[in-house]
Amino acid sequence: GQKHNVCTFIGYVNINGSDRMLDDQLPYLGHIQNLEDILLNHQEVEEIIIAIEPSDHDRLQKILARIHNFNIVVKVLPDMYELLSGKLKMTNIYGALFIELNRDVMPLWQQAMKRFLDIFLSIMAVVLLTPIYILCAILVKLSSPGPIFFLQERIGLNNQPFQIIKFRTMFVNSEPNGPQLSSSNDSRITPIGRFMRKTRLDEFPQFINVILGHMSLVGPRPERQFYIDQIIQQEPQYALLNRVRPGITSWGQVKYGYAENVEQMLDRMKFDLLYINNRSLALDFKIMFYTFAIVIKAKGK
Repeated sequence: GQKHNVCTFIGYVNINGSDRMLDDQLPYLGHIQNLEDILLNHQEVEEIIIAIEPSDHDRLQKILARIHNFNIVVKVLPDMYELLSGKLKMTNIYGALFIELNRDVMPLWQQAMKRFLDIFLSIMAVVLLTPIYILCAILVKLSSPGPIFFLQERIGLNNQPFQIIKFRTMFVNSEPNGPQLSSSNDSRITPIGRFMRKTRLDEFPQFINVILGHMSLVGPRPERQFYIDQIIQQEPQYALLNRVRPGITSWGQVKYGYAENVEQMLDRMKFDLLYINNRSLALDFKIMFYTFAIVIKAKGK
């Protein structure tokens, strides 16, 4: 016969203050406000079932953003429209239908292939592009005093910080008053830096980040913690982007280009969320093709 997964329920958490109707069936663990502490105290939890109406999107998003750091499967009640449109993969618990939210849509063999291609293509790129690296290094040195490379801390897979490597396109000490985003007519960018940004040559050293495992060729663009904190305030779903390796190029980068403020970051993020929910090698190749076209046409913004 078919093997059933056996669930052991350790308790329940209530979302509104007063509802304790499950007390005679399950131990009461506490209120949703203390969700993080409850999860830290119960490391054995593998799965959470959220019994909220899917139409209550805001509430659902806020809860999901709070638990995305925990390696936990989340199941929610399906929305009837989505159920009927056949878009959902269902999992069954005791005869009730639930949707599993945070499964990775990319099959394991594709994930392995993606990592292999990342390393193989990045090593090839570093070897073949050595003359371009040398030329860029000379241009950066001539553009203004300062180092050739620019290192900056970004947040990567599972919220791990790493140093992103770029060719320097700005004058040294361009952020005296803390983090600042660049704009298309930014006086802090050197003339050669402007050309390098248009052709995306400034991003080429990130092949090293890919080989080191910090990044992938294709994935959401990594941001600084300073901006992630602001974005999550407005759009909790942004937290989901750190569940995959960030990329040198992304669907957001192709469709949108560089973001000049938090609003634009949010707009670009929508494309990156689309990417995460539709991840496949075919989509990666499509994004790489578009990126290649941008580099050749020097249409980057």
